[in-house]
Amino acid sequence: MKIALAQINCTVGDLVGNAARIRAATARAKAAGATILLAPELALSGYPPEDLLLRDDFYVQSAAALNSLLDAAQGITLVVGHPLKEGSNRYNAASVLRDGKIEAVYRKQRLPNDTVFDEVRYFTPGTQACVFEQDSVRFGVNICADVWEQGAACGAAQAGAEVLLVLNASPFHVGKQQERYQVARERIRESGLPMLYCNLLGGQDELIFDGGSFAMNANGELTSQFPALVEDIYLVEMKGVSPVPGAIALPLSTEASVYEALKLGVRDYIGKNGFSGVLLGLSGGIDSALTLAVAVDALGADKVHAVMMPSEFTAAISLEDARAMATTLGVKYSELPIKSVYDSFLGSLAGEFNNLPFDLAEENIQARVRGTLLMALSNKFGGIVLTTGNKSEMAVGYATLYGDMAGGFAVLRDVPKTLVYRLSNYRNGIAPVIPSRIIERAPSAELRADQTDQDSLPPYDILDAIIERYVEHDQTPAEIIAAGYNEIEVARVIRMIDRSEYKRRQAPVGIRITPRAFGKDRRYPITSRFKPG
Repeated sequence: MKIALAQINCTVGDLVGNAARIRAATARAKAAGATILLAPELALSGYPPEDLLLRDDFYVQSAAALNSLLDAAQGITLVVGHPLKEGSNRYNAASVLRDGKIEAVYRKQRLPNDTVFDEVRYFTPGTQACVFEQDSVRFGVNICADVWEQGAACGAAQAGAEVLLVLNASPFHVGKQQERYQVARERIRESGLPMLYCNLLGGQDELIFDGGSFAMNANGELTSQFPALVEDIYLVEMKGVSPVPGAIALPLSTEASVYEALKLGVRDYIGKNGFSGVLLGLSGGIDSALTLAVAVDALGADKVHAVMMPSEFTAAISLEDARAMATTLGVKYSELPIKSVYDSFLGSLAGEFNNLPFDLAEENIQARVRGTLLMALSNKFGGIVLTTGNKSEMAVGYATLYGDMAGGFAVLRDVPKTLVYRLSNYRNGIAPVIPSRIIERAPSAELRADQTDQDSLPPYDILDAIIERYVEHDQTPAEIIAAGYNEIEVARVIRMIDRSEYKRRQAPVGIRITPRAFGKDRRYPITSRFKPG
């Protein structure tokens, strides 16, 4: 017996389109000799549908889309995830379709309510196991969090299941696959059931679903590992109740997995929202250089417009490097000097500023001029502005509201500065597109003479370590200091993080690649007098 895992890219709310994608996968699975096709969690609606799940008409259309798949369930058993409303109860469900009818329905029992998940807001937990028979083998169905917690897998075994089929919409972050292996082995050990794990693929706003579907036998041994970040259907051959050893895709490095996730996030955000292309400010610095490389790799050079906006503080090498990179990648490139516009602003403010010394106000005016020019080009010619700031900057507020934060999608929003450098070197290892000087020179916003980031911030290796401990692991200042970090620097960084929440709330959505990103993951009040201890 062969079982197909449909690692497919579904779009939230595209019920007709998702049904067509599932139908096409079913046809391919049948042609390949599969007798079961397993589709991901909520594949029919896309994941996560969020407050669409509060609309009655969403369930009406979902039911119609599910019924449209019945004709595909001839000569193959289709297990597909979908939202379900019964009376006043809403469920995260999976239906078993066979011989043109819905043979069984499973309702997810464990509803996650942490990190990026808020399923308790929408769904009622199911209570019953679901087991169906195919070719004398009894298959149990679980959905995602059912195997991240105890109970549901054992319930399937107690109901007679011999193999566990798991539908998933498990989002990517660095190191996530090893976590999946760990929980899968825990459930296998408890239930005694081999597991086939089918995961969703694609970008949905800030979330990336990376696929990485796999099979494990009853000993918790990996028998098949399918490629991450690649849409396809994959076959698992069964011998009785045991998955036969098959192909094991090599794991991607951290840099490769993050880079591919960023590409997927950009491609799907632009494509699924129907934008004609993107534009970005190319400064000659490393963040905009990496953003440009990702955008071109994701969309193609013809969909990308790079705009250099030099000021009197822009170094000649920044101009040279921006021109060189734009030429190498073959993108449309424009230069819009901002001095005259900047001088006009200062002229209008001369009476108010009254010869006060140059400071942050003048620096931010330059950033806001650039943001205005980019948004004007976006409005006039179409395309969405990609912002280029990284997680380190967003954490401590080293960014200008309505300036470099102006735009529609933040590619590097969850990428720490130290990882920006690693990703840039990784991309150049494929083919050199980022001028080496950009990587080697000290980072600078170039908003005043001889400026470097380290005039205002600790070295990035120290800054990123403190941010990770405080933001991603909720460590106290005392714990961070005990780990060897300077008390004064720790206090300063934490103070900057806490007081910058108002900026992050106004930042564009961006791609999540760490276990705890700003936004859905970390929801802190803007107004708060709490002092971390």
